[in-house]
Parts: sequence; C-alpha cells; structure tokens
Amino acid sequence: MNVLEIRGLGVDYLSNTGAVHAVDDVSLDLRRGEILGLAGESGSGKSTLANAVARLLRPPAAITAGSVVYRPREGDPVDVLELGKRDLRAFRWKELAVVFQSAMNSLNPVGTIGAQIDDVLRIHRPGMARKDRQERAVELLQRVGISADRRRGYPHELSGGMRQRAAIAIALALNPEIIIMDEPTTALDVVVQRDILLEISALRAEYGFAVVFITHDLSLLMEISDRIAIMYGGRLVETGTTASLKQAPRHPYTLGLLRSFPRLHGPREELLGIPGTPPDLRSLPPGCAFHPRCRLAMPECAERRPVLKPGPEGEVACLLNDGAGAVQLEERS
Repeated sequence: MNVLEIRGLGVDYLSNTGAVHAVDDVSLDLRRGEILGLAGESGSGKSTLANAVARLLRPPAAITAGSVVYRPREGDPVDVLELGKRDLRAFRWKELAVVFQSAMNSLNPVGTIGAQIDDVLRIHRPGMARKDRQERAVELLQRVGISADRRRGYPHELSGGMRQRAAIAIALALNPEIIIMDEPTTALDVVVQRDILLEISALRAEYGFAVVFITHDLSLLMEISDRIAIMYGGRLVETGTTASLKQAPRHPYTLGLLRSFPRLHGPREELLGIPGTPPDLRSLPPGCAFHPRCRLAMPECAERRPVLKPGPEGEVACLLNDGAGAVQLEERS
C-alpha cells in the first residue's frame, strides 16, 4: 500500500531570463515501510523534489503543477500541497520528517542536542511532561548509538557521524510515517557511512517508517534500498527494484551510473563512466535530454522525448527500450 503518491509534480526556479524547470512532470509512489532510493548527478532535481514534497521550497522556487497525496493509516488522504500553515506545521515531524545533507548546518549551533529534541516534543506534544520529554530524548539518542550524557552537548562538540545520528534522532522523535534523507552520509568516511546505513535499516525494521534516501552514489543505494528511481535533467528516466536495476538496467544513464564504480566481487571489468556533463536546465537539448552523452543514441533520440513506459519491475523512458529488456552497453560503429 502506498503511503505517498506524487503525481505530475513540477517545480520551477523563476528568474529574469525565464523559468528553469528543475522538476518536470514527476510521478512516483512510496510504499509503506519501504526504502526508496532517489539517484542522479548533481542538478538532476533530487533535492528539489524532496523539498517540494516537504513544502520547504522558498522563492524563487515555485511548485507549478501536480499533487503530493499522503495516505495515513487511518483517515482520509491528504494533499500536502493544499495544506494551510497550521495543518502543514502539524504534518511536519509528526507524519513526515527530513534529515538534511549537512547536519552541522541543519542543527542549531547554540542549542544542545537534547534541547533540540525537546523543542520538537514540546511543540507537537504540548501535554507531555518535561520529565517524559527528557526521557524520550535519552531514549532516542541511545537508539541511534549516542550516549545519554551527550544530550547536553552542542553540535560542534560532536563528530560528523554523531551529528548525523543526532539529526536522525530528532527526525524519529514523533515516530513519523515518512523520513526523507537528503544525502545523509555525505562527507562521512566509509566506516561511519556504513554504520549509519546499518542504523537506518535497523530503525526502519523496528519502527516501520518509509524512507526516501537521496544520493548521487548508486552503489550506496544498492546496499540499502528496496526500490530505486533515477532522475536526469529534472525528470524520472527509470524506476525499478534494486535487484532489477543491478542485474538488468534498461536505461543507458542507469547503466552508466552502475559502471562508474568498481565491483568488489566478480570478474574485473572496465570502468566506463558517463562522458560529458549534466545538461543546463535553462536550455535542455531537444528530444531525450541524455542523448548528447549517450553511447547508444540514435538520430531519433534528438527529435523525440521518450516517456516512462511500464516494464516487468518498474518503468523506463528510453527509445531504445520497450520496457521489457536490458540495455547492453556497446559502442556503435
């Protein structure tokens, strides 16, 4: 069952030279209790999509189209984009929480970690006693691997990994149904990164919340996600289960991302990467936005923009693929 349904979402950044279509007609489902990975290069629209879902965009960004429907366990569905200020304030943290990319920037530098957890509880649960709030803060910190005495510590007194864990603890304070994690392991070393990923998986299994995990590192998503959605140029180009994308990617861009990092097991293979740079959203190329960088591009790719078509395990937007087979990366003569 879906907990969140995004339909036809569009987000523009308005400027004197015209609108930049950062998110263009994106439709995506988040199932209850799953981890959905959202991958793509910088500028593909991942974070803008997440901020639009959480209603965190500020001018000059503007949501221009679509709907974001939240389906609670009990009660009627709610279109998040239609919520007023009071209802939106109640919706955040209680139903949907966000873990931002840089915990040092998202945490209040002049407030202790315990005080910041207490703020969430005090505002959203006004009837909760102070002692109960303090006990809840200790419980949350211990659950993410931080000792109780760190409750009185300030963000600058914690390591990068501990700050990220503290941000996750704050997001868990009200047991939300959805947590959006915007590159939560960026700038952390691989050992701490793996600890954070294991912690996220364990917490998801215990509390049953759904996760939207955003990153440019597709190899990371292969370790943690149930399904993966790939974005390029503000649009979705492929969705599917983690297993199907790993074994049989159907879009050349997905395959390029997969072949950009070495495998730890199996036969040795050449790292191909993706030539060129991401497109300028102010002037996307005609047809398929990826065709100037695609090793398999045909003349038709420069003329007709592909649409997402359903396949066995997901969807793909590529003229080379009918949605049923895998793309074989071969140089065209």
